[in-house]
Amino acid sequence: MTVSQFFAEFLGTALLLLLGGGVVANNILVKNKGYGTGFLMVNFGWGIAVLAGALVAGASGAHLNPAVTFGLLADPNVGQLAPGIDKSIGNVLLYLLAQMLGAFIGAVLCWLSYKQHFDAEENPANKLGVFSTGPEIRSYAWNLVTEIIATFVLVMVILYIPAKAAPGFGPVLVALTVVGIGASLGGPTGYAINPARDLGPRIAHAVLPIRGKGGSDWGYAWVPVVGPIVGGVLAGLVHAMMV
Repeated sequence: MTVSQFFAEFLGTALLLLLGGGVVANNILVKNKGYGTGFLMVNFGWGIAVLAGALVAGASGAHLNPAVTFGLLADPNVGQLAPGIDKSIGNVLLYLLAQMLGAFIGAVLCWLSYKQHFDAEENPANKLGVFSTGPEIRSYAWNLVTEIIATFVLVMVILYIPAKAAPGFGPVLVALTVVGIGASLGGPTGYAINPARDLGPRIAHAVLPIRGKGGSDWGYAWVPVVGPIVGGVLAGLVHAMMV
């Protein structure tokens, strides 16, 4: 992975989290023009965030997500992580670093954009909800199952796009898939489907000077990391058996 490819992955992931976190903040923090617009609006916002991030990160293959990286790694029929980027431990680590740094910076930029609204919000859970996911019914085993299934769908679709999509339409198809996953499977856990998307902003929540923020719910933090990685790897293995 070259420096420019690393920066593309970093910038795309930062944009993903800025816009994705932003639509959540707009929806749940008080005194916003988009306050209370609902979960479907959040789904569309995340889909647009994925589209924007993927377009910016084209040079890196626009993984934007460790689950995608591990899914490609697990599929022996996929020769490279992206055009010109070989499968190697070093390149995988660079992807993960770019994704985590981008997610952290994107979350910080989102906080800066909504600083006064974070200050005005009295509910610590809403503040944390801008940064990271959480289950509606806390059951770690079932929450894990939900994240595995939802991420499996995402990565499986991504693996099929090169063979099925017209050139240039890949990011649009992924964005629509994310909207669909959110609308169909997002209710139980908030559909992290991306370890960097959850862990990077959760770290930002922990270190930023957010007024009255409460805890960062580290007891749950492993679920949106492990679940998407397992789902991504399973998608890569299943795709390898089907092509």
